[in-house]
Amino acid sequence: MALSRGLTKIAGLATLIALAVTLASCRSGEYDYQNYGIDAFETAPLKSLTYYTFLNSKTAASLKNLGDHEAYKKKQELTGVDVQFIHPEHDYSFQLLLTSHDLPDIIEAGWISLPGGPEKYLSDGKIIRLNEYINQYAPNFSKLLNDHPEYRKLISTDDGSIYAFPFLRGDPFLQTFRGLAIRKDWLDNLSMNIPETIDEWHAVLTAFKEQDPNRNGKADEIPLSIRWEDLGFLSAWGIKRDFYQVDGGVKYGLIEPEFRQYIATLKLWYDEGLIDPEFMVTDNRLRAVKLTADTLGSQYSYTIGRENESMKGIHPTFEMIAAPNPVLNKGDKPLIGQQDPMYTGYGAAITTSADDIPGLVRWMDFNYGEEGGLLFNFGVEGESYTMMDGYPTFKQTIWEDAAELDRYILSSSYGPFVQDKRWMEQKADRLKNGRNSLETWMNADNNRHLPPLSPNEKERSELDTIMSDINLYAAEALNKFILGVEPLEHYDQFLITLKQMGIERAIAIQQAALDRFHNR
Repeated sequence: MALSRGLTKIAGLATLIALAVTLASCRSGEYDYQNYGIDAFETAPLKSLTYYTFLNSKTAASLKNLGDHEAYKKKQELTGVDVQFIHPEHDYSFQLLLTSHDLPDIIEAGWISLPGGPEKYLSDGKIIRLNEYINQYAPNFSKLLNDHPEYRKLISTDDGSIYAFPFLRGDPFLQTFRGLAIRKDWLDNLSMNIPETIDEWHAVLTAFKEQDPNRNGKADEIPLSIRWEDLGFLSAWGIKRDFYQVDGGVKYGLIEPEFRQYIATLKLWYDEGLIDPEFMVTDNRLRAVKLTADTLGSQYSYTIGRENESMKGIHPTFEMIAAPNPVLNKGDKPLIGQQDPMYTGYGAAITTSADDIPGLVRWMDFNYGEEGGLLFNFGVEGESYTMMDGYPTFKQTIWEDAAELDRYILSSSYGPFVQDKRWMEQKADRLKNGRNSLETWMNADNNRHLPPLSPNEKERSELDTIMSDINLYAAEALNKFILGVEPLEHYDQFLITLKQMGIERAIAIQQAALDRFHNR
């Protein structure tokens, strides 16, 4: 084990040494790390830069370096700036990099999720506060923030510092992509409607089990595949499995009375044979197998359509369709559904090792103008898309090759730009019931989701310690309640244990972070 750790450290050091050589070749000199005011820089045009980022899995399937990505190749052509991309192979390389005093010009990362958050790397002198530079050198990004003041609040630290050029989801249509899906052909066979309430779901699932909806003469139907942690049915009680808010007060789902009702419902359904007995080990691949075998009736799903497409030649009447976020009472609007935040904490920060911060800010600002937005969302005009009545329309050929699509666009993943809903509209429209699923699942109040919060370094360390233990304990305990291994009469002891493990302190930490967020 010691030898293995030693080799890992040697490999990481080799990576860092190679990186230092690369950075040195791209710089003409050094300067005082603490003196990076606006007046300290010359105004000569930026010629080159170094850019450190993980290569996302979609892009990595088609190329090995973002320098070969068609959007970045086109940006280099338009701006005249040569970019050397550096991609770490693992998290250890990234953490090792951040101990160095010779950093790349730009580091793209999920800053909120890093130990200590962006505040740590600002205070440690690793990355710079961008506010003043944005005001002076980033007209596109400045206009975006002025037009959308909610963005500024999301991308700032509690003291108001902007630390990165962010990836932003530019429309609510892009924030929702999961929900409950059900076999419409099975419903049609039973002359039943799409369920909306918990009681209607119970009736439908019971019919799926007892009335042979796949019409094969066998009692082989699995009415529902779901795990307790999936948001799906939790929306009926207006809660989440983790932290959320009600009127500005932070709550933790597992200790709320409604969560006990939710678990009792899942246990009842499991006892009645309505939930897949293999729910604990069934992943997306196994669900796909059960769908192909025509035995699975409903599930918690991503954007609908792939299953409909793959079953075309196997089962001509097969059809999955979205079900609304469930409620307890007919006609109520769901209080909560799946919705990712507009900003997840991911962005491109400029480091204190950079020689030309104004030039780098100008280079980054390109991404937030109309030309940059089209480039990163749709690729190169005439090659991957054409403008049709002002609407950037992907070419048919680009959809036929997923690797080709990912060589042209970053809107299918992430990067420092504003994601455009028009890319998702076209993707969803290619899938049977795709757009319908997103629009159906978007129908929820969703005011109970927390924004991305920034506990300070001490708080974050304490919170991570508390929640790591709680998450392990809760996962095991709740599965036991559903399976009947542990009687529901012991649920009170479960709640006592959560409090003994520090859940109230965790809630207090999140509350303090939420209060600071509102005061930004």
